[in-house]
Amino acid sequence: MKRVAALAALALLAAAAPARAETLFYAYDPADPLTLSLTRGVTLEMERGFLGGISIRRLFSTAGRGSAALERGGPNGVIDALPEGAGERTVYRIVPEGDGRALANALCPAAEDVWFVSGRIRGPRALTLHAVGRWADGRFRHCAPLRYEFRGEWAGTDAPPADSDASSAPRPQ
Repeated sequence: MKRVAALAALALLAAAAPARAETLFYAYDPADPLTLSLTRGVTLEMERGFLGGISIRRLFSTAGRGSAALERGGPNGVIDALPEGAGERTVYRIVPEGDGRALANALCPAAEDVWFVSGRIRGPRALTLHAVGRWADGRFRHCAPLRYEFRGEWAGTDAPPADSDASSAPRPQ
């Protein structure tokens, strides 16, 4: 009987998980000249799941117009391409539709597919995203480490608009 009650409670928790998801927007400023030259500032749209884990859904340019959807997951070759000592392990594919293709080309010119690899995301902390590409020969190559300083969190309805110039949007506090 206890087993049935425990399974029922677990099923209720699993069903409630999507209802408890929370959308977050964290803004980051570049922490080094390479990051500044490639992306300037970024805002990440993320989802905090029921157990507190955060997944990135979308990346917005904080300094100009543009955004790219991100999909979690990728082949093992992405992690294998990281430089020695990189602790980041969460892989996100840059979706090539819309501005995603331009972002991928800026980060890894001539790559057929491009991924970001991140560590655990926690505000207010610095963030490193590694750009990794796969070329026509099937090889994975590390393109760039992008280092950011936490700038702030967007408050509720002040999130960057999806289809307008994000540079005119209010800045996070």
